[in-house]
Amino acid sequence: MIRQRVLASLNNVFVKYLNNKGICDSFNFVLEVPPKNIDADFAINAAMLIAKKLKTDPKIIAKELAEIILKETSNIIEKAEIAGNGFINLRVKNEVIHKTLEEILIKKNKYGSMPEKNNGKKILMEFVSANPTGPLHIGHGRGAAIGDSLARILKYLGYDVTKEYYLNDVGNQVLVLAESTKIRYKQMTGREIDFPVNHYQGEYIIDIAKRLFSEGRDINEIDFKYETMKDILKTIKDDLKGFAVEFDNWFSESKIVTVEDENGETKVDEVCGYLLAKKEAYIKDEALWLSSAKFGDAKDRVLRRSNGKYTYLASDAAYHKNKFGRGFTKLINLWGADHHGYVARIKACVEMLGFNREALDIILYQLVSLKRNGQSVIMSTRSGKFITLKEVIDEVGKDACRFFFLLRDSDSSLEFDLELAKKHSSENPVFYIQYVNARCNSIIREGENRKDIIFNIEAIDFALLDTKEERNLIKKLSAFCDTLAISEKTMSPHHFTTYLIELADIYHKFYEKCRVLTDNKSLTSARLKLIECVVIIIKNGLDLLGVSAPDKM
Repeated sequence: MIRQRVLASLNNVFVKYLNNKGICDSFNFVLEVPPKNIDADFAINAAMLIAKKLKTDPKIIAKELAEIILKETSNIIEKAEIAGNGFINLRVKNEVIHKTLEEILIKKNKYGSMPEKNNGKKILMEFVSANPTGPLHIGHGRGAAIGDSLARILKYLGYDVTKEYYLNDVGNQVLVLAESTKIRYKQMTGREIDFPVNHYQGEYIIDIAKRLFSEGRDINEIDFKYETMKDILKTIKDDLKGFAVEFDNWFSESKIVTVEDENGETKVDEVCGYLLAKKEAYIKDEALWLSSAKFGDAKDRVLRRSNGKYTYLASDAAYHKNKFGRGFTKLINLWGADHHGYVARIKACVEMLGFNREALDIILYQLVSLKRNGQSVIMSTRSGKFITLKEVIDEVGKDACRFFFLLRDSDSSLEFDLELAKKHSSENPVFYIQYVNARCNSIIREGENRKDIIFNIEAIDFALLDTKEERNLIKKLSAFCDTLAISEKTMSPHHFTTYLIELADIYHKFYEKCRVLTDNKSLTSARLKLIECVVIIIKNGLDLLGVSAPDKM
């Protein structure tokens, strides 16, 4: 939390300075980490921004600000030096740096959490929601990793988060799925039937048909839709559980499309009637159209076709109304990048239904390309040619699978390197981080066997941790809070994979320069507590990514 303290102090200084200059405008200065060759903890560009407002030399402003900073924030900043055209480099006092260790040791797995700030804010996260027409493939796996990790981060920050899977269990695709199983079943009875090319070709369809055939049930008594979806849904749930992803709710589309109230209306009927009455929808050529163009969509969209059948947009409109009706203040949808054109129209629906469109965040993620032996694998659910999520988990492990899915921002394409994910070396980032955690735990266990070690935090002399490597490591531990903040702001958990890799790098530099178990009782005790903080932060970070933190390897 070093950064937050420095920011708060500087904000007060700059507001006071601007007021004295007769300026009440607010401005956003940048507090950044300077290059490694500069002996400073932070650098700020405030002087250049203020100089622009005052139309004066930024170096003059920088000199004035540096003097005020040293005077007004003497409890935090020990050095403020001017660099370049007006940058101010800041060095934070050692006692402020060391305070981080006490906070981590006391708060442990609550370090950086802010329940008092976010308590009561209800978020509904809907992700994966893969059509129940086959096993999950690696593209679904990336969505599952991003969604689940983001939910963990938001929960850690104190939000009331509900994870939901939207089950598309109506429509033509489900009918084709059921018919696929039925035809395979008929083939098992000895009937020669050509299998349609536009039906689901996967081996899993044959397995379902085999299961039904082995039960000896009459074909006329089998509900092929129910039986097929039951088996596929069980597979999906099992695969997600093996991936450390469990949903709070499984919401069935049929609840809003087929279930009727006492007036014989479904939720989709109700929503479309509401939009028509509000003149947000209109009838043209016997179809019902949504006036979505005036709300940012490329054109108006059909809600109900001329044959009386509703579109997916109508179902989704009713589904989002249901979400808000359950009391959620923020909705987060995680969709594949191929849904890009759908964003504007669903946001238009939300606004037309009387809700704040800004309360709906839609995160799009690029799919994963997988190469095996240098060859790209082409995937298609209907043709049955795809690599399942379970196959990848079985091959590289749940931890590597989740970590690799989270290595990049959701909007960036991701190439999954199977060979790298299986390596037990520092080349594999998740192994590298887990190894640091295991090594730290080993040092702690060894230290606990010594009789001269100080365990009481209040008795530890953290001022002994004054080397460059120790300061850098402590500052990086404090940056856990900054990583939480940027992950929340950008709605992306990939910042934690980057953070943990950097933390592991900095730890290794510390380990090479600073011997932990020494003949100096006080220094050894302080460094052991520093190592304990590394363990706490690594475990916290890996937990947020859904990755284990073994204490032995």
